[in-house]
Amino acid sequence: MKTLYLECKMGAAGDMLCAALLGLFDETDVIIKELNDIGIPKVKFCLEESKKCGIVGNHLSVLIEGEEEKPDGASVHEHTHEHTHEHVHDHNHSHEHSHRSLYDIEEIIESLSINKEIKSDIREVYELLAEAESEVHGVPVAEIHFHEVGNLDAIADITAFCYLMHLLDPDKVVVSPINVGGGTVKTAHGILPVPAPATALLLNGIPSYQSTIESELCTPTGAALIKYFAFEYSNQPVMTADKIGYGMGKKDFPQANCLRAVLGNTKEDTEQIVELACNVDDMTPEEIGFAIEMLFDAGAVEVYTTPIGMKKGRPGIVITCMCRPEERDKMVGMIFKHTTTIGVREYLGNRYVLSREIKKIDTPYGEVRVKRSYGHDVSREKLEYDDISGIARLTGKSIIELKKELTEDLND
Repeated sequence: MKTLYLECKMGAAGDMLCAALLGLFDETDVIIKELNDIGIPKVKFCLEESKKCGIVGNHLSVLIEGEEEKPDGASVHEHTHEHTHEHVHDHNHSHEHSHRSLYDIEEIIESLSINKEIKSDIREVYELLAEAESEVHGVPVAEIHFHEVGNLDAIADITAFCYLMHLLDPDKVVVSPINVGGGTVKTAHGILPVPAPATALLLNGIPSYQSTIESELCTPTGAALIKYFAFEYSNQPVMTADKIGYGMGKKDFPQANCLRAVLGNTKEDTEQIVELACNVDDMTPEEIGFAIEMLFDAGAVEVYTTPIGMKKGRPGIVITCMCRPEERDKMVGMIFKHTTTIGVREYLGNRYVLSREIKKIDTPYGEVRVKRSYGHDVSREKLEYDDISGIARLTGKSIIELKKELTEDLND
């Protein structure tokens, strides 16, 4: 499966995302020409080499009437400029004073020389931004006026990223947990904590974390692009990398200020799994059974117990819960709620699975579901337990007897 992995250990901004994707192409000059031919008013894309902590990558500049914004201070709005990971003054250039509505953005999108699928992607990204702005400011979406994310450079970043994603056409996009930075950001409304309010809303449902880096690393544009294109959020899956690209920010930190994009192939039978485990020695069997039931109800892939010997010779139980990465925080909370443990261990691993499908067969007792698993040169079928146990209760026959009878029908 063709997979794109985006590693956001230094956040996510529009220019860095685009620059990282450009590193996945062989003929970047051709791609830059195509981007400039799209026809964003007054905009010119320029790609240059950049080095951070000894790593060579790309920096994408967006020139508006021949000038690039110069980072030197505080922002006039909640959104920092997408090209700097820094807070910037409102300049005296007319394009920096533009407060475009969603209708204004739509007019620009319609004027672009790109296909309707890419235009649709750009619109969807801006709708995410508009919804976040609407909730933050308590204003209807139709009345939202964009500040920094409505400027031509932000429009250019969103357009370029959507265009590059269309060219790459990955089957799956996986994004790492996002470093949002730390500290505060100056806005027209006062000093606010990082991430800015609109960014925080866009990151709902997306794994993210604050760090000791006193800067806004994840911008609204970066958050919206990831929210729209990502399939799942996890550390890098098991994959064979074909291309690696680095998108560089302008600011220097002790840690390389880059976003890494990896394009390669993953096996469809491989998925990441989180294993959560805790030890208990003071729960009754009934309490343990109920905790297991609650974990399954909450979406655990598997829950099981293992008897162990604990300190002072006391017998104990290890409760192990396997879940998908996006369910981890919920499962940790459930374990603390329904067990007496004071600590939960976490192990990350990869699970190899057979492809699965469910079909129905007609029997003298009505329809019965059959689970089929296949792959790795094996194939097996199994009657659905809930179906045959229900038939057993109605007919008085044993499950063993019914399995034998229905399996013979299945093989005929």
